[in-house]
Order: sequence, then C-alpha cells, then structure tokens
Amino acid sequence: MASWNYPQLNLDELKIAKAVIRDVPASIRDLYNVCKAIRGMYLNDAKDFLNRVLEEKEALPFWRYNKGASHKANISAKWKIKAGRYPKKAIRQVLKLLENAEANATNKGLDVDKLIIRHIAAHKGITLERYMPRAFGRATAKYRRTSNVEVILEEVE
Repeated sequence: MASWNYPQLNLDELKIAKAVIRDVPASIRDLYNVCKAIRGMYLNDAKDFLNRVLEEKEALPFWRYNKGASHKANISAKWKIKAGRYPKKAIRQVLKLLENAEANATNKGLDVDKLIIRHIAAHKGITLERYMPRAFGRATAKYRRTSNVEVILEEVE
C-alpha cells in the first residue's frame, strides 16, 4: 500500500480543515482544470461557480488538456482564456468533496463564510484492469482509471 500525506504548507492546524476523496471515477484531466479554476476562491464562491457550470450557464476554462475544446462565449473575461467545457462528472465529485470539507470545518468550529480554498489538487489513482471478450476466444484489456482529490480550507480574517 502506498503512503500518502497532505502537503506541508505551514498553516495553523486550528484554522484549517482537510478532506480527501479517493478512487474518484472521473477523468484526471477534467479534475485538474476544475481544481485550478477554484483554487484560491472562497468556499461559497467556488460552490456557486461550480453549480453555474453544472447548469451550463458558465463554461469552465481548460488551461491544459484542451485540444479539441471549442471556444465558449460564456467564459468570464477574468480567466483570459477562451477554450472551455462542462465536465459535469468531475464537478459533482469536487462538490461532494467541498461539502465534506465544509462539514469538517463546521465540526472544528470554523466560520464557513471565511473559508478559502488554500490547496486543492488532483492526482492519479489506481487503474483497474478488466477484460472484454472478443471473437475467436481472445480478450482485450479495458482500463478503468481513477483519481484522488485533496483539499485544504483555511479560515481567513
């Protein structure tokens, strides 16, 4: 079993809340762009933004892995990028993670309105190998790739 730890950011342990979700059945490429978009936002602003993307009112900018992503007219000018998509599967998983981190912060006694996303990152998870039967007794490998996402929220004044 591989060892894993949160990154050492020299933050006050009394003012942060952590959460992690493992083996997410979503693309690491989509999760990377979702994490990059909401990093540094206030928690409530990030959840509102992700809900707007889920409803396709605003597109999520794709900085990396954007080959074939068309330009979207509803990307905010603050991103300074035009390529975007609506990665709904990845956004649902990140929203679930943010809800979990918010519950951890509430349990710790932190003010939810002052929480900022200090760190969020997506990493490759395990790859499950399955086999799909083919003609003449052969089989083709079919891979189910997973991802891990971690978040650290910090209470700011």
